[in-house]
Amino acid sequence: MAYRKFDTCFFERYAQLTLQTILGSRYASLVNVDRPDLQTPDKSLGIEVTRAMEPDRHNANQLLKELAGMQIREDQREDMQKIVDCGYGYGLPGLQYTGYLEDEYWKLAQPLQRIITSKVEKVARGFYGNFQEFGLFVFCRDLLDLSQAEAAVNFTLQLQDNLDIRFNTLYLSQTDTLYVCRLTDNLFYEGIRSRIDPYAIPDNLRREFFFKSLGY
Repeated sequence: MAYRKFDTCFFERYAQLTLQTILGSRYASLVNVDRPDLQTPDKSLGIEVTRAMEPDRHNANQLLKELAGMQIREDQREDMQKIVDCGYGYGLPGLQYTGYLEDEYWKLAQPLQRIITSKVEKVARGFYGNFQEFGLFVFCRDLLDLSQAEAAVNFTLQLQDNLDIRFNTLYLSQTDTLYVCRLTDNLFYEGIRSRIDPYAIPDNLRREFFFKSLGY
């Protein structure tokens, strides 16, 4: 592959691999276009991919290491060097800064409520076009457990109440867990938790997603 570098499509590639591997073949046909970031050619599904984190390079660096399934150990120095070689090495232990990312790109990442609000407003006004279903995939830097996923679902449901165009599914990626949250089913009487399915993402799988997304 030709894209052995960290770029703004890295997260889209990583998200698509996550969805296809964990949730199945329905997601195999997703392609990285724009508005939204991942979409099926038949317009049956469009998924916007974003990040929820404080917008600074320290958090960006930590998120990348977590997505790679890394613990900071000597035996992972080769993996860390690959990150540097792809243009992102800021702050890695024992390594010099050898690459850069545009500050404006990381400033687009915001904590969860703010990013959900922004994306819901955009989908409602037709910014992402016309698809049968919409999904929002969020990489979460902050620790996220099931109760916080419930709060995010409840917050999103309130925002989308009475909207004509809305997200059908919220995918919350807490690096080692993917929370798949249904937003359009009639499950109010069963509680918010019944909308959420958690899937574990072990370190070895995260490492596979990471380096495939870089083109290795």
